[in-house]
Amino acid sequence: MDTCVRLQKWRGAPPRGEKVTEFYLDDARWALIASSLPGKQGDPGRHGRDNRLFMEAVLWIVRTGSPWRKLPPQFGHWYTTYTRFQRWTLSNVWPEVFAKLAEDPDCEYFYERGVILYAPLGRRRTCLPRSSRVA
Repeated sequence: MDTCVRLQKWRGAPPRGEKVTEFYLDDARWALIASSLPGKQGDPGRHGRDNRLFMEAVLWIVRTGSPWRKLPPQFGHWYTTYTRFQRWTLSNVWPEVFAKLAEDPDCEYFYERGVILYAPLGRRRTCLPRSSRVA
């Protein structure tokens, strides 16, 4: 079975009554990035409520192309999630996170020139820049 758990395809928020129950970050992927995320126990300042759920929310936004206001409620309030995303962007957290995720050869997300990109495995060859393409 594919280790990559995918959500069904839709544009924008899920249909009314639908719940997002499957997530992209399996335990192996989470283990790659968990130690590099701010807001974990032992870090100074306030701790993030649930870094894994926050990461899933960010990946959902990137994957669907939805505006932040359409974030499904099971990810938390959209504005809180957006504000946290902005803080992490200003703190330059994303390059390190996606560099660690890139250690997984099946990862469909990457960070390039300040942008988080989603390239499904079937389309990866045409989505990556020439220098990154696999022969």
